[in-house]
Amino acid sequence: MGTHHHLWHRRMTARDRDEEHRTATPLELFFDLCFVVAVAQISSVLHHFLTDDRIGHAVPGYLAAFFALWWAWMGFTWFASAYDTDDVAYRVAALVTITGALILASGVRRAFDEGDYALVTVGYTVGRVALISLWLRAALGDPEGRGSSYRFATGLAVVQTLWLLWLLLPPGAQMPLFPVLALLDVSVPLIGERAHRTPWHPGHIAERYGSFTMIVLGESVFAASRAVQSSLDADTANVRLYVLAGGGLLTVFCMWWLYFARPAEHILTSPRAGFVWGYGHYLVFASATAVGAGLAVNADHVTHHGHLGPTAAAATLTVPVAVYLLTLWALQFRPHHARTLDSVRFPAAAMLVLAGTFTRAPGLVTGLVTTALTAFGVIASHRAARREHTDHGADHSPDHSSETPVRE
Repeated sequence: MGTHHHLWHRRMTARDRDEEHRTATPLELFFDLCFVVAVAQISSVLHHFLTDDRIGHAVPGYLAAFFALWWAWMGFTWFASAYDTDDVAYRVAALVTITGALILASGVRRAFDEGDYALVTVGYTVGRVALISLWLRAALGDPEGRGSSYRFATGLAVVQTLWLLWLLLPPGAQMPLFPVLALLDVSVPLIGERAHRTPWHPGHIAERYGSFTMIVLGESVFAASRAVQSSLDADTANVRLYVLAGGGLLTVFCMWWLYFARPAEHILTSPRAGFVWGYGHYLVFASATAVGAGLAVNADHVTHHGHLGPTAAAATLTVPVAVYLLTLWALQFRPHHARTLDSVRFPAAAMLVLAGTFTRAPGLVTGLVTTALTAFGVIASHRAARREHTDHGADHSPDHSSETPVRE
């Protein structure tokens, strides 16, 4: 992006929405990996609180802490898609945002345990200050989008002031007000984009979300393997643990496969579609992270280390998988105007996964259901491709020799 002697500071101008070959930068990949360290911390705390049968503390604490982490990631990611200059000031702002995420993560256990959100809020504020500085830079460098940039900076500053005032409230009054402040926070982009659409890049955004989904799923695999390894080290492993591990791997593999079965870039055709798809990913990321914690909880249960009953332990896995499937169906399959059978197979699979909660091997049932769902999609895709090939004739069919395998 320019010569080396311009690296210290560049005028922050809008990126081209139609730029070809727009891919994630090394800084963005590093950004994601550091954020996943915070995701892993939240997942670990969720696992321990669920295993100890402290669901009343675990669920609200998880949803609140994950919201803060997700929204910090969202704010920087969408800004970067529109105004990435890759100069020193921009890189420092990204690193400050990462620092805020790590501070946030360090306060998660205290938030779960005592309802003390001081460190979580301080970490979140650090990231918000960095983002406000970036929007002010964009306002100075991009006259066309100045009104929008000032709206973003002002909205972020006002809402963040409210979050800091929220900290002064008694703990009992904080959680009832949390959804109100969260709603104000997520409304800032809606207000900002009304002045002028920011030049985010659909292909770049789709890739950024895909990258984060992959590493969150990788964290789920790591959380589950860590739980299995602990059981092996303690000589408490049994057949049920191996069955759970196999079902868990099948589940996570299929979650990855299903996410990338349909190209997301073609869904992001308008600001409204972008908002629905982008915001909806809160449930994708949160449920994928919770799957890792749920697998670890079930590993504790089958090795007699947990305090949850069998149905509650099973639900820590089956509920997030069902949420993931339903959210994926709503965001990435329905917008493609799927056929009637396609429109019911995801909800049907989610219902079967939830029914697996009441079986003796919920992990295996979940793995088999998600595998069947994935296989059905692959077969349906193959048949559709063959029909298209037959309809157009072999001479006129496109050459797929250099493309990726047929998508669902």
